[in-house]
Amino acid sequence: MKNAVLPAPTLRILWWLPRLAFLLFVAGVGALLWFSDKSEREEQRATLISDMLWLEQNMRFLLSHNEELLGRFDPQRIDLPDVFDAHARALLANNTGIRQVIWLDRSHKSRHAMPAPTDSVMVGEGQSPVPMPSLSQLAQSLGHAVYSPAYPIAQDDWQFEVHLPVFRAGQIAGTAVGIYSIRRLLDDTVPWWLAERYRIAIIDQSQKELGVRSKVDPIDPGNEYQMQFDPPGQGLILRALPYSTPTPLAGRLISAALVLLAILFASSQWALRRHVQRRLAAESALQNEVAFRKAMEDSVQTGLRARTREGEITYVNPAFCRMVGWSAEELIGHLPPMPYWAEEFLDETRHMHAMVLAGEAPAEGFEIKFKRRNGELFDALIHEAPLIDSDGQHTGWMGSVIDITERKRTAEVGRQQEERLQASARLITMGEMASSLAHELNQPLSAISSYATGCRNLIATGQSSVEIDAALAKCQEQAHRAGRIIRRIYEFVRRHEPKSEACHIDALLADLITLIEADASRQQVRIIRTVAPALPVIQGDGILLGQAILNLIKNGIESMRQTEEGQRILSVAAHQSNQQVVITIADRGCGISSEAVAQLFEPFYTTKSEGLGVGLNICRSVVEAHHGRLWFEANPEGGTRFFIALPFGKT
Repeated sequence: MKNAVLPAPTLRILWWLPRLAFLLFVAGVGALLWFSDKSEREEQRATLISDMLWLEQNMRFLLSHNEELLGRFDPQRIDLPDVFDAHARALLANNTGIRQVIWLDRSHKSRHAMPAPTDSVMVGEGQSPVPMPSLSQLAQSLGHAVYSPAYPIAQDDWQFEVHLPVFRAGQIAGTAVGIYSIRRLLDDTVPWWLAERYRIAIIDQSQKELGVRSKVDPIDPGNEYQMQFDPPGQGLILRALPYSTPTPLAGRLISAALVLLAILFASSQWALRRHVQRRLAAESALQNEVAFRKAMEDSVQTGLRARTREGEITYVNPAFCRMVGWSAEELIGHLPPMPYWAEEFLDETRHMHAMVLAGEAPAEGFEIKFKRRNGELFDALIHEAPLIDSDGQHTGWMGSVIDITERKRTAEVGRQQEERLQASARLITMGEMASSLAHELNQPLSAISSYATGCRNLIATGQSSVEIDAALAKCQEQAHRAGRIIRRIYEFVRRHEPKSEACHIDALLADLITLIEADASRQQVRIIRTVAPALPVIQGDGILLGQAILNLIKNGIESMRQTEEGQRILSVAAHQSNQQVVITIADRGCGISSEAVAQLFEPFYTTKSEGLGVGLNICRSVVEAHHGRLWFEANPEGGTRFFIALPFGKT
């Protein structure tokens, strides 16, 4: 006979049936315990309310009875001390909650009191918000008892007063005052069996306890019951907090045991299921993670290389294999020297290899020459980091290798182009200043010609050699002047490699102003130079710094074309501030528009119709190459002020 194969719906029902039965069993036991607990709590609540209603009636009866006793004072015999004392002593001694009795006459003045006013605890020591005469007057006007608000007294207690008018022959004879201590009232009215069940307290509207029957804190504060305490009222509340009472455990032990067994079984099944699920999930996550990391390492363009602490290669990614030309199988397990080490730089490579294994590799990385399989050399930037296993042990080194050959070639091309651009900018500047420089050179040449003619005339007339020598000296001085001008122009425009040398800012500014002074005079611009004495020496390239400063001076002169001739003043100043030499070029020109501020230092941006837009960009590049800073701001006198801050001793 063949085994019957149950249909899929039946299999699903059989799979769910024991689980459903187990859940129903647990739910039934839980419902039984819940209903039992709820019934018990409702019964306790009903008992609490019943007890509190009884206590309220008892306290109300006591207060009413005390009012009746206070009203029994005989006004005709009240002035006899023995009569008042006997009646007051009876009130104080019969568990009435009253701590003091006072008799006030018709004018609301105290005539008798027990205890006497000299007692240690008196109404006078309290802080009653309503004076006693006012309450007495109110009671006499109403014709019935009046209760005062509760107020604190000494010995950490609270009290309130009852004022009862006493009549004689239909006329007010006086007022009997009973002063209740809240603590004593609770002690006298709450029986012991009630105090064993609840914590009875009288509180105010802010939930502050004014008196309490028991000092033990309740275990079940959430099941409290409150009711208004009236009389005396005045916002007082009577509150009961039940104590936790032991309940019989016999009925619950079997249910608890069943629930415990069910919970243990369910917990074990659930824990086993969760363990299997977590294991499967962990295995799946591990596979996904390994696949992801493998895909990530295979896709990056940065070469990755792992080595042991002895230098043996344990891992290389495809990018590193493509970079050097050897496969992973050929490299893994290889010990130094590596096949990709360049023979020309073998000593340097061994030295860096030893530094890495010793943990002394530069944190910012280092550059080294490697060799491809075809013999081609390339520049590599390497960062090394320690490999730490799951136990926290240092097992080797992980290096990231980047081929920076093209980057270095591009940087070199950019540097050469920037040098050509700077040289071109200097030639353009000299071209723009050509006419002024020609005029500047014409003066010493004309003077030389004049002095030479004078010498010939002196010789022809037979003058003394002293006069001829003086004329020749002046001629020589003018020739030197012309030579200096030509030398400055030559040094400024010729191409040269950037260099670092001592640069005196005061001398540099003097030469630059001499060079531009002729062009400034032609445009009716007056240059004022202010240099602080004993400026520190700057290490840098004087020609490049001169180009940057001259370009700013030239821009300042050109910006004052529309300025009135008397106001065309260009200020060039230098001073020391915070370990820096600060150079200021201030003009009184048209200023810089808000639209041009954001793009002012960008290459090829210009506000001139014939400009190339590279001057300020070159200035900033030169200043930043000297570790300085270039910025500008509006000149309070009109125009713009440019600032160049150069640090001491930086190249």
